[in-house]
Amino acid sequence: MSSVIEVSGLTKAYGGKTVVNNVSMNVEQGEIVGFLGPNGSGKTTTIRIMCGLLTPDAGTGRVLGYDLMTESLKIKNEVGYMTQKFSFYEDLSIEENLMFVARLYRLTPPAEHVAKTLEDLGLTARRKQLAGTLSGGWKQRLALAACIMHSPKLLLLDEPTAGVDPKARREFWDEIHRLVGHGLTVLVSTHYMDEAERCHRIHYISYGSLIASGTVAEVIENSRLSTFVVQGPEIGDLADELRKNPDIDQVAPFGAALHVVGDDKERLSAALDPLRNRPGVSVTEGKTSLEDVFIQFMATSRDNMA
Repeated sequence: MSSVIEVSGLTKAYGGKTVVNNVSMNVEQGEIVGFLGPNGSGKTTTIRIMCGLLTPDAGTGRVLGYDLMTESLKIKNEVGYMTQKFSFYEDLSIEENLMFVARLYRLTPPAEHVAKTLEDLGLTARRKQLAGTLSGGWKQRLALAACIMHSPKLLLLDEPTAGVDPKARREFWDEIHRLVGHGLTVLVSTHYMDEAERCHRIHYISYGSLIASGTVAEVIENSRLSTFVVQGPEIGDLADELRKNPDIDQVAPFGAALHVVGDDKERLSAALDPLRNRPGVSVTEGKTSLEDVFIQFMATSRDNMA
């Protein structure tokens, strides 16, 4: 596989605050790569640099073989970029919005490209519906249709499923995997752990700095976190008690149980020893999740805007 995105040392600052700090990343052809991080961590700024909308203050890179600094227009022509916010004309129909996009990309004949895209994304029956009357899931589908109509080689998706119901999210991801099966490459930012787990690899950025990369399994393993499951009566009181222990990093209720997480297994297990002999309380070893790792990264990172 060849690198579709290959960037090194990307840095961007606003008003004296560094929002992207020395970020380096590779995305290979045919991959779905997840881009994770808390709000304000620099994901959107990094994506805008990669699609040629922003110029970095420092760093180098190539996207689709084009230089970030000197060939941004060529990058824009071969990338599909889906923004966080729905950005189409709500008083135009689905078909009219797509016709506008087709003309922006100088697709000829535009009507044929629009008709094919409507069919491919299951929008034909709704083509006359005003965009402003669409539900979140259908707005998302319209946005994706506009992104892929010019047959881009790379999709950059910025939290594309925020506010969309689970069924629409699953259908969206099924469509993404279908497109990747036809040769597309995707970089997608998300806060949903189940979506991150559908990616081939993930990158975690925290307050401007890239701090973890790899498959989901690799990121979890490299975090060196351990998890125990605690069950018993008065689970709320147990949680309050455990949160006071300095050897415990996280205590999170999951139904009638607590997931207790720490970065030192021996100290964590020892911290739970007093519970093992309590009547009705059980302590068993659990499996660390990507969400546990995500929370740990957030807890140990310093806000670059503070």
